[in-house]
Amino acid sequence: MARYIGPVCKLCRREGFKMFLKGERCFTPKCAFERRGFAPGEHGRANAGRGGSERMSDYARQLRAKQQARRTYGILERQFRRYFNVALKKRGLTGLNLLQTLELRLDNVVFRMGFAENRAQARQLVTHGHFLVNGRRTDVPSMLLKPGDKIEVREGSRTKPFFKELPDYAEKRNCAMWLERDVRNLSGRVLRLPERAEIDGNLNEQLIVEYYSR
Repeated sequence: MARYIGPVCKLCRREGFKMFLKGERCFTPKCAFERRGFAPGEHGRANAGRGGSERMSDYARQLRAKQQARRTYGILERQFRRYFNVALKKRGLTGLNLLQTLELRLDNVVFRMGFAENRAQARQLVTHGHFLVNGRRTDVPSMLLKPGDKIEVREGSRTKPFFKELPDYAEKRNCAMWLERDVRNLSGRVLRLPERAEIDGNLNEQLIVEYYSR
């Protein structure tokens, strides 16, 4: 499967805000966005002082909104478009349906529970088969959960050094309000669908809908 393997700090710089793709490093002065808060490339620094966002066309703003969401969750274009089509068929606001669908991915739920430093690490943990969903082992990061689903670290993985130290690290990380977490037992549950206020405020779902409605 194709995936982005380049420097992720460039993605934050290109989109103009921190997407916290490197976890705790993003909170330190070493963060590339703190040191160079302009877009990468030859003209990035020059365009930063010219009000680039004000000169963008409607299409450019829609494209950037879509790219921001896609890169935040680490999803390729084909899969992201498929999520939009699923959201389009549901009742309610298409934009909110899309964000809720993205939030309910298994790798994102593992990240939101504080069991991983970032979504990339959460995806790797799931891919390596360290988690059970409703008692069944799964290695599919894109698995969509629903309210009532239980997630836990499988018994065979709890003896590994990473998971022995995980409770201490997880306690320092916040857990989303729409999730329930048991740090000591390394388990959690989806309580309900996330509300818009509980999802990243930097994402503009309306522009994403406009992009795909052209």
